[in-house]
Amino acid sequence: MTIVIGLTGCIATGKSTVAKMFKQEGIPIVDADQLSRTIVEPEQPAYRQIVEVFGRDILLPDQTLDRKKLAQLIFNDAVKRQTLNQIVHPAITDRLLYERDQLIAAKHQYIVLDIPLLYENDLTHLIDVVVVVFTTPEQQLQRLMARDQLSEQEASKRIQSQISIEQKVQWADYVIDNSKTLAHTEASFKQLLQQFKH
Repeated sequence: MTIVIGLTGCIATGKSTVAKMFKQEGIPIVDADQLSRTIVEPEQPAYRQIVEVFGRDILLPDQTLDRKKLAQLIFNDAVKRQTLNQIVHPAITDRLLYERDQLIAAKHQYIVLDIPLLYENDLTHLIDVVVVVFTTPEQQLQRLMARDQLSEQEASKRIQSQISIEQKVQWADYVIDNSKTLAHTEASFKQLLQQFKH
């Protein structure tokens, strides 16, 4: 019996750090962000739809999507963001389901679906338990500004486009606290694995 773990958090709360810990334990991970890149490669159906809707201005010289340009467009316009989501999310969900079912068929004890927008896109039906990676909103803002070289206003906008980390913590089955040291996060992760094994 496979347990499907949904790993989520908010932008810059440290989900990738925890995903690495699952990988080190040999637990397979299906990464929604990676899939979202695959489905928008040239000649994929979602890519063609995006170019049709947003025009060729969002392409780089090699004809791949200019992700920065697209991000700026959608973070400043809720309607455009919704339009893009309606194109990419069904394609990502189909791919997530396919990958998940392949791993279940291979009889893995645990598999992780790493889905940043798990709640926003209402994908909890794909999984058995939810693990949320937490940091304080202040840390989230500082980390995001530093990581993506954003102004406070730009970073805040991106954070506000998601459901708040406090709300996600309330909905979670398990929470990993990533607001202190890496050693503290690792200890929190080991505790989580113990809980799964009981």
